[in-house]
Amino acid sequence: MKEKVQKFGRALSSMVMPNISIFIAWGLITALFIPKGWLPNPTLNEIVAPMQRFLLPLLIAYSGGKMIYEHRGGIIGACFAIGIIAGTETPMFIGAMIAGPLGGYLMKKVDTLLDGHIPSGFEMLVNNFSAGILGAILACVGCLLIEPACVAITSTLSYGVNWLVEHSLLPLTSILVEPAKILFLNNALNHGIFTPLGMEQVQETGKSIFFMIEANPGPGLGLLLAYFFFGKGEVKESSLSAMIIEFFGGIHEIYFPFMLMNPITLVGVILGGMSGVFINTLFHSGLVSAASPGSIIAILGMSAKDSYLGILLSILVAAAVSFAVNAILLKVFAKEGNLQEAQAKVNASKQASKGLAPAASSFVPADLKIVFACDAGMGSSAMGAANLTKKLKAAGIDITVPHSALNEVPLDTQIIVTQNSLVERAKARCPQAKIYPIQNFMASSEYDQIIEDIQSGKHAQAESIPSSTSIDLQKVVFACDAGMGSSAMGAATLSKKLKASGLNVTVPHYALNEVPLDTQVIVTHQSLVERAKGRCPQAKIYPVMNFMGANEYDQIVHDLCGA
Repeated sequence: MKEKVQKFGRALSSMVMPNISIFIAWGLITALFIPKGWLPNPTLNEIVAPMQRFLLPLLIAYSGGKMIYEHRGGIIGACFAIGIIAGTETPMFIGAMIAGPLGGYLMKKVDTLLDGHIPSGFEMLVNNFSAGILGAILACVGCLLIEPACVAITSTLSYGVNWLVEHSLLPLTSILVEPAKILFLNNALNHGIFTPLGMEQVQETGKSIFFMIEANPGPGLGLLLAYFFFGKGEVKESSLSAMIIEFFGGIHEIYFPFMLMNPITLVGVILGGMSGVFINTLFHSGLVSAASPGSIIAILGMSAKDSYLGILLSILVAAAVSFAVNAILLKVFAKEGNLQEAQAKVNASKQASKGLAPAASSFVPADLKIVFACDAGMGSSAMGAANLTKKLKAAGIDITVPHSALNEVPLDTQIIVTQNSLVERAKARCPQAKIYPIQNFMASSEYDQIIEDIQSGKHAQAESIPSSTSIDLQKVVFACDAGMGSSAMGAATLSKKLKASGLNVTVPHYALNEVPLDTQVIVTHQSLVERAKGRCPQAKIYPVMNFMGANEYDQIVHDLCGA
């Protein structure tokens, strides 16, 4: 059950999180230029409604479709969503979250049905028309069937929320939100439920309390303060830096290990969250858009003009209540905990929330990533990809080769097949990939060597960095699952240590599946080592246990200084 809930939560947050910057852009325009804003401007106020009604839902739908079936799924998801959006004045965020993944899934199914049945030379025609026909059908279905259902769902949710508000029960949502954070469902709740409800409320009142329910940093700050004053040793020392990161950086996951050391402190965090919601309800305060991450800087930037007092009080009261309750709980019930063990538990939970199983030690043939590329990624490459796919399947290799524009080839591609004239561009795009240049896309004999190499394993001969070769310090990265909270902290810590050693290097941080393939050194959590090797087989991998444990970086810095 937990795994299914987490999987659903991942799907919701994966559609919204890539577009948070545009939510912020919309929020800033709203805060500044609406009639009640800081700089009212009738002309610029005209941007607010179209962004809310069209741009944001379409971006969510595209992200949902792309999540299922790359760019092709994304555009069909967006086409499906426009039918839902066109039928109502209400911002259709819930409809976009349905249309995106469903449109991507249906496009994938249509392509699967057509696979192997398209005559040579007709690939581009069939691919374009199959997507166009499906998009037209889904847009009509969205307008006639999905939109009324989404309006009904939105009305029901709004009624339930209004009932909670009228009966002063909205603070009870913290009973759900705070435990959900430990399961890494906070993004699902915040962006999957509170954001759509908040956007509708903003349309009516210009602000929404829903954007502050999960984002409030007060409860976590109070817990960390309690550990700072009543903790000992490493826990006390770590809590100070964790406070700075949680409050100013907005990375709430930094306090999860502290809670797991003494789970009874969840009571204090819940009461802190409830207090913050109560204050915002009392002062009728809210934000104009989602504040992500939940940093005091982002929150103040998204605050409505008349809400600063209420917002600041809600954070202070939440922190004070959380601190007071957790101080008592730690004094009475606390046991000496191991911060590193707690961090390991948090990481394991985070892995589970993202649906990540332990990495396999080797690749199976079905995981081989082959792409047929040309300039535009359409006519010639579509034809070549179809021919190569047929040859592979005839040889017993069940791989469908996609086609792509060269500048859109996925960076973890292992084999690129392209024209002779594009070889250098292909190498620049994916330095680690095996490049197979061909002269005639229709000449099946040119594909024989590719198939022979795949069968013999010659395609997988990776080039490694010779021990005598100096490491390019601009190709040292820090990586974790999402490339945000944990890796941002670790990268900052490592950068400081390197600069203190005389190396003027700023280490970037990435999600592990986005690490540049020419990276030479990857620093990551020890549970992610195999995935890091799979991403960059030639790179030197440094595993660490505690991203905040500065002493773990000493050996890394020593090695890099001598490189």
